[in-house]
Amino acid sequence: MTTARIVVLFVIAAVAEIGGAWLIWQAVRENRGWWFALLGIVALGAYGFIAAFQPDANFGRVLAAYGGVFVAGSLAWGIVVDGFRPTTWDYVGSGVALLGAAIIIFAPVFTDATEG
Repeated sequence: MTTARIVVLFVIAAVAEIGGAWLIWQAVRENRGWWFALLGIVALGAYGFIAAFQPDANFGRVLAAYGGVFVAGSLAWGIVVDGFRPTTWDYVGSGVALLGAAIIIFAPVFTDATEG
């Protein structure tokens, strides 16, 4: 259950942060209105709370692992919402970022508790 919880929280956090940033982008760059920015601020605040529910108690580890999820999630958002067409290198970079995130967040599960 913990692995599923970690993954679900990272996905929800990605939607909140990327969606919030996108809403602010729309307000500022596309003149969509101040209420887009307000919704973006709310979504970005929600991201902070969602990340705090991760079972790992180490802020730095959670945020570092989330970085990989953010990279892949941002490209996915661009594909679905903005019609972005990623290159092969975008996909490779996302894969590397997600692999790094998995190593950071899941490696402690597979190592001895006495190791650093």
